[in-house]
Amino acid sequence: MPPGGGGGATGEQRFGEQDLPPATGHGCRDEGPPSRSPSPLTPLLPGLAVTPVASENKIRREDGQQGEEETPASFPEDVLIEILSRVPYISLFHFKCVSKQWLALCSAPDVRKRSPQTLSGFFHFNLGWRFHNLSGKDPPIVDSNLRFLRGSYKFFSIQQCSTSLLLCKCWKSCYPRQRSWNFVPNPKPGQCFKWPEAKEFDYVVCNPATQQWTVLPPIKLPDDLSRFSLDKYFLSFDPATPSRFVVFVPLDTYYEYGLSAAMIYSSETGGWTSMQSQHNDSSAYWVSDSESTFLNGIMHFPTRSSSIVTVDMKRNAWGEIEMPPGMPNNYGGASIGQSQGRLHVWEQNQDGCQLSIWVLENYDSGQWTLKCTINCFELFGRDCCKNDEYYSMFAIHPECDLIFLTDNKKALSYDMDNQEVHAICATGDFLEGLPYTPSFAEWTSDGH
Repeated sequence: MPPGGGGGATGEQRFGEQDLPPATGHGCRDEGPPSRSPSPLTPLLPGLAVTPVASENKIRREDGQQGEEETPASFPEDVLIEILSRVPYISLFHFKCVSKQWLALCSAPDVRKRSPQTLSGFFHFNLGWRFHNLSGKDPPIVDSNLRFLRGSYKFFSIQQCSTSLLLCKCWKSCYPRQRSWNFVPNPKPGQCFKWPEAKEFDYVVCNPATQQWTVLPPIKLPDDLSRFSLDKYFLSFDPATPSRFVVFVPLDTYYEYGLSAAMIYSSETGGWTSMQSQHNDSSAYWVSDSESTFLNGIMHFPTRSSSIVTVDMKRNAWGEIEMPPGMPNNYGGASIGQSQGRLHVWEQNQDGCQLSIWVLENYDSGQWTLKCTINCFELFGRDCCKNDEYYSMFAIHPECDLIFLTDNKKALSYDMDNQEVHAICATGDFLEGLPYTPSFAEWTSDGH
């Protein structure tokens, strides 16, 4: 179990020193709008007078009565909001540092909810859960401490990030040796701890951007599935329908191998339902329990053979997609992800020097196209692989042909179109993580 943070500290809640931005002239915190909005006559933008629509109409009526008299240049507030709603959130985050007026304007709910979102960074563990911006600089755009959970829990561990939502395990008891909320030192070699409360936790789904969260109810298996046991939880979130999410839990049994039954939670109903496969050969669904991809309402699981299992939860339809020809998928080493609405699969050869990335061109026929082949040695500027080195691709950008790799010493991004390489982090503070795209949509289910 990966460690998280803990410690329900009382009093004022603050970021740790590692989370604080450098001292500047203006604060850069992602704060909500002030309790009092600026005066209508106060320019929200430096050098640009912003006038509410009602005030603008009043000025025009007065202009008609006064004839040739000129009025100050004005900019309707609704037009300004329309412009800012088309600005990516990372830019709005920077605009908030300009002044209090900018902070109030860029924190407006209408602006944030409509702002186009893209991959902003990665959640990762480093003596606690941290967030690394994709740009590699500036303060984190999201609070990786998840402070909104502190009133109910003392320790949390992020299990998965599905685009914009996090699936966490949360405990009401402290983790051994934790020093504060979201700070746990690494154990010494050979050191282990007994934690009697390790199995007493809740599964929590939360949105770090809106601080909305909900506790998943416990699963009660129906009588016809009593021989099964619960496997890993998989969170599924589609930005196209941001007001809902689904949690998929495969069922396992000592007598059968592979994925043949599952429990599904819907945020719309707030309850669990069961589904079973009618497939007779259960060995074909011997899936990997480490990852999944949610695309077009369908769960995708790589198997330990040469196929990808698909589960359409709405239609209760199970299927398979064959891996690309020539991909060995040694020991289930292939990984999957989605980019630009299409399924991708990648795998390294046995010595780890070559990475192959394929894209599924035709979902119905199962036609794959080799997108890119990369020499990892050249990418990281080495001639060979030493004993303590390894190379792996840990993410793909959801909107462009950009991939992310690590050699356990630094993290890089590689543009498959123009073959450009950029260092995301060369200090070792961030090596790999869970890709995150902010979303400010509200859920339809009851939550906190």
